[in-house]
Amino acid sequence: MAAEKKRLVPISIREEEIRCDRTHEDYDTCLIKGPTVLDAIQCTFFLMDPTISTPQNPVVEKIRSYPRKAEDRTMSKITEVTIVAGPPSPKCQIQHDAPAVVFSVGGYSSYAGNFFHDFNDGFIPMYVTVNSFFPDQDVVLVLTDVNDWWSSKFTELLRTFSKHPIINLDNESATHCFPSASLGIITHGPMTVNPALLPNSKDMTDFRAFLGKAYGQTQTQNPPKSRPRLVITSRRGTVGRQLLNQDEVKIEAEKIGFDVSILEPKRGTPLNESYALINSSHAMVGIHGAALTHSLFLRPGAVFVQVVPLGAEWVSEVCFEMSAKAMGLEYMEYKIMAEESSLIETYSKDEMIIKDPVAYRGEKFSNHPAMRIYLRKQNVKLDIVRFRDYLKLVYVKAKKFMDKEG
Repeated sequence: MAAEKKRLVPISIREEEIRCDRTHEDYDTCLIKGPTVLDAIQCTFFLMDPTISTPQNPVVEKIRSYPRKAEDRTMSKITEVTIVAGPPSPKCQIQHDAPAVVFSVGGYSSYAGNFFHDFNDGFIPMYVTVNSFFPDQDVVLVLTDVNDWWSSKFTELLRTFSKHPIINLDNESATHCFPSASLGIITHGPMTVNPALLPNSKDMTDFRAFLGKAYGQTQTQNPPKSRPRLVITSRRGTVGRQLLNQDEVKIEAEKIGFDVSILEPKRGTPLNESYALINSSHAMVGIHGAALTHSLFLRPGAVFVQVVPLGAEWVSEVCFEMSAKAMGLEYMEYKIMAEESSLIETYSKDEMIIKDPVAYRGEKFSNHPAMRIYLRKQNVKLDIVRFRDYLKLVYVKAKKFMDKEG
């Protein structure tokens, strides 16, 4: 493994047939350009009729298809898939006309059940990968590390990626033949699709349209609305970043003129229902957390308000602000004051952890012990007077969007 990490340039087993690129910090990829046979039981792709190797001297590459390459603990949970050029390949039982795209949905996704990582480590990189290797082509999805609840929850989205039945290597026994295959999953960064890196110049607005294709087909036409719809994402029952006076905030928003809905997503919540609610809304408000991933379902031009807890400025920007702007949302943020944080009950206002979070934990804090304090031990009680004035501005923008788009 150590030798693989030191590779600084793309390596080639056979220039026109198999190429593995291990130059990126976050992921590896291997592309099989020629016909290949998948032995599902061995989790191995065999190059058909190789001419460069002998059975006594095979060429072997191994890859874990998940975009957390630098995290050894996470990657150890990802199934390793092998590519072999050398031995005679097994006989083909099922022939496919479309290329295979291989990736894991383990890690933080199906194992942890984290909605943010489902998209950040899964579906957005999947979208990037398919459009990198096989733009505007049909593909066959080959998945590893799949939980039943995960495949059931994301059925519509998976069908939008491919019209073919999914091959689940966790319980598949047949051999499958493909004209080509890609292994590994490409990320452009947190919640990002970079059009400059794709041959068809797709971006986050295209990904948003892709989600609409998956979940927007079953929607019925809603009657015209007289009041803008506001969705408040709830974190009740979770660890940290709960809105302690949620009911009070809801009442204030209704007084201002919003029709308010509370979204309290659970693992079993059908995504088409969440999509229908949010896509028909004009504004969304929530404290930084995985539930804000539902902002992907907002229509371009809708208002998205991220409530930023103390110490969460950088992670709020990286996870949701940049993606919201890239999708054409009207992004706004409400940075809480020290008095609105539950941490004020534990620390004094003069302590650095409250007074200057950036100085306390640094510009980026993914590996800083403060991460657990700011994200897991902090709840929020909004100053209703202060937040009311903010909501009035949100209402003006949401009403303008409603009058224009319905």
